[in-house]
Amino acid sequence: MQTPLAPYLTPEALTSFIRTALAEDVGDGDHSALAAIPAAARNRAHLLVKGEGILAGMALAPLIFHEVDPALQMTALLADGAPVKHGDIAFTVEGPARSILTAERLVLNCMQRMSGIATYTAHLNTLLAGTTAKLLDTRKTTPNFRLCEKWAVLIGGGVNHRYGLFDMIILKDNHVDYAGGVAQAIAATHAYLAKTGRQLPIEIETRSLAEVQQAVDAGGIDRIMLDNMNPEQLREAVALINERYPTEASGGITEQTIAEVARTGVNYISVGALTHSVKSLDLSLKAF
Repeated sequence: MQTPLAPYLTPEALTSFIRTALAEDVGDGDHSALAAIPAAARNRAHLLVKGEGILAGMALAPLIFHEVDPALQMTALLADGAPVKHGDIAFTVEGPARSILTAERLVLNCMQRMSGIATYTAHLNTLLAGTTAKLLDTRKTTPNFRLCEKWAVLIGGGVNHRYGLFDMIILKDNHVDYAGGVAQAIAATHAYLAKTGRQLPIEIETRSLAEVQQAVDAGGIDRIMLDNMNPEQLREAVALINERYPTEASGGITEQTIAEVARTGVNYISVGALTHSVKSLDLSLKAF
């Protein structure tokens, strides 16, 4: 089963995530299933949707089932990104009954959380209609679950920001303050990249129009973040930058304010709530 194109969705990364998650949950054995279910028993179950939203994790679920037991056979009835409602059946799975029970919770944990993120991402995207702004996620993710959470943002129609500290440089307020200013932070970054032979995109966070001007004057950057600015300040900043660099609005943006922010002309809007404050979609694995 294919996954959306993203550099972090490698077979190795997916396998490592699944094995670590199973080690946390299963330990030295699923003793509930081992105790109650005969070894030869076979059964089937289906994934029942008990809420309304956007489905995510359909490409991950068969990988989990296969890791638990290659004898498990999952049949997908819906795809990632599908709108779902209460009563829909997303997939069926059949095979050794013990293995279905062992895999159940990890599949549900992943898909419920991923579907909640995809649902909220899709909702916020509807509020950007009529603008050219793109919705970004952040690094405000659950430790050891970033792969799934950023994947869910993609499924919901959002755009991934950097995956971690290693694949892009973002000079935030503390970096700027510690370096002695916007120009100094940018200059030090270029010196570091030249010394280490790395080629990484550079984004600079600005907190005022004065800092925006300093960033434009310094140059040598790939994006300017406009942090915690109101719509009037954002419009002024966008005009000041005048398309010389892509712009990103960030900081405290909610579903009540995101449409107005998008209308200021910014290219990107980053929303930490996509991953840190989302409600999971209610799903259940039921025997049938």
